[in-house]
Amino acid sequence: MTLDHVETICICGAGTMGRGIALVAALSGFRTKLYDVQQVMLWKSKEEIDKSLQLLQSKNKITEHDVDSVHRRLMYTHNIDDCKADIVIEAIVEKPAVKLALFQQLATVNNALCIFASNTSSLSISDLQAQIVHPERFAGMHFFNPATHMKLVEVVKGKQTAQHVVDALYNLAKTMGKVPVHCNDAPGFIVNHIARPYYLEAMRLVESGAASMEQVDAVMEATGFKMGPFKLMDFIGLDINYSVSEIVWEALGKPERLTPAAMQKAKVDAGELGRKTGKGFYEY
Repeated sequence: MTLDHVETICICGAGTMGRGIALVAALSGFRTKLYDVQQVMLWKSKEEIDKSLQLLQSKNKITEHDVDSVHRRLMYTHNIDDCKADIVIEAIVEKPAVKLALFQQLATVNNALCIFASNTSSLSISDLQAQIVHPERFAGMHFFNPATHMKLVEVVKGKQTAQHVVDALYNLAKTMGKVPVHCNDAPGFIVNHIARPYYLEAMRLVESGAASMEQVDAVMEATGFKMGPFKLMDFIGLDINYSVSEIVWEALGKPERLTPAAMQKAKVDAGELGRKTGKGFYEY
């Protein structure tokens, strides 16, 4: 399948990432389905998407006609049988067993040409595709939060992924106004592999007493970063960030330099996950 044949995109998972990707797809002119097993998540996503559209319209970035068009193109569903599409992008919890169960279901409702992509930020695409039917039609398509604003998309080729699949996903990202990069499957792909030392060294500095969180963030922001590491971890979600650190660390053979930070684990265990809970390294 080439991008010319793509009319409908299904996003599975109506959390922050899923609804962001769905909005990008709908704004790009695709018929878009947003699926979640929880009706309450769909209601919340619809509210947040409506707010985003209103904000874009108030800033004259889109017209009232654009808003109406997005509403017509965007469907919300909790019925897996509705998830028929040309491309399906999964954006659910970072647990392999849960993802695999979903892809097995999706395979039963879609035809033999459907392309499946995972928005996973760190799980091995090759390991996932080895356990699903038609592994050649499976790849990674990693958007960054917030998906509506962040330009980068990592298009990840697993060991069995067909070249036409990564080409289609790469071109899809470009059509969405993104800046895609090709990468082969590797722990953390490109960005999250590079970013581990950024977060971990910042936390080691604080744990050692050499600097405070506020000092570290202030210095990094003064050098050009939009957010210091602690503010960024709070924005991403400490649970998500810590999970990625664990996955990359284990996949690389548990090197000491990439050992997940105890101070971050303590926050996760306490349920202090950042902006989404009102408290993380900072209070909101």
